[in-house]
Amino acid sequence: MSTGTVAVVDIGSNSIKVLVVHRLADGYYESLKNKTVDARISAGINGAFPRLSEEGMARGLEAIVALLEMAAPFAPVHTMLVATSAVRDAANGDEFRARVLAATGHPVRLLTGDEEANFIGRGLTCDPALTHLRDFYVCDLGGGSLECLAFHERRITQALSIRLGCVRMTEKFVCDSSAPLESDAAVGLALYTKQELKKSGFRFDLPAPAEAVFTGGTVTSIRLIKAARHGVALEDTPTTVPVTTLSALIDELAPLTLDERRAVPGMPVARADVFPAALVTLLALTETAGLTRFHHSLYNLRWGIAADLLDSV
Repeated sequence: MSTGTVAVVDIGSNSIKVLVVHRLADGYYESLKNKTVDARISAGINGAFPRLSEEGMARGLEAIVALLEMAAPFAPVHTMLVATSAVRDAANGDEFRARVLAATGHPVRLLTGDEEANFIGRGLTCDPALTHLRDFYVCDLGGGSLECLAFHERRITQALSIRLGCVRMTEKFVCDSSAPLESDAAVGLALYTKQELKKSGFRFDLPAPAEAVFTGGTVTSIRLIKAARHGVALEDTPTTVPVTTLSALIDELAPLTLDERRAVPGMPVARADVFPAALVTLLALTETAGLTRFHHSLYNLRWGIAADLLDSV
């Protein structure tokens, strides 16, 4: 078991992130650097023939170079770059990966949907706040996809990647993301989410009382808004979120324009356009699963990859 330092760059649809992790002698993990850049490389992801735009690739490459520079002072023994839904689905994804390799010297590992889901599950097991959970669901909402997992006795029993990401759903159902969310669009999106979950074959059948853990920028944004309203830091907000919080935020934010949403204290500006669709997607998910609350964790994909690297280097 390595006690060294590794770095992971997660090239997501909506954001690109770096995590530098050190494993201590007692086996616990220590985050040395954790940074997110909202690059949105996935614009147009819902098209019939999705392609990464020149602008999106330029933003992505700039973010990757900057994040690698942030990781360098920690002298990681291994650095891994991974890409998920946007690059996976894009017709020119290989071209983007080649550009990253040429600019940084690092290859980009393209994760399958199943690999992405399983690494998210591995990451959750690194969260010291969740060691008490035995039977639970994990749902990670990204820009291009939604990963759903089930754990029984802390072992993964199901893992699926479903194309329900918030950028993808915004492009599919929202005609004008700068305008208020129309009720017809919200109803259509909720129905579509429930249909796709049913079609996926994912089973919400863990024995009671099963819990759920949600990860991803949408839930982080929910807590940031709550933190701003109470004048506290994100870390000081409850990690358990009632489902009623989702419906209350939809009622509050759906009638607002994009500029008005951006002005909401705590709202990440770069997520304000996709936030309503993300909330509707999560609410439909909780209704399908029969949840009344969920836990939030910041331990997801990149933590899982880091743990795997530390096992192998």
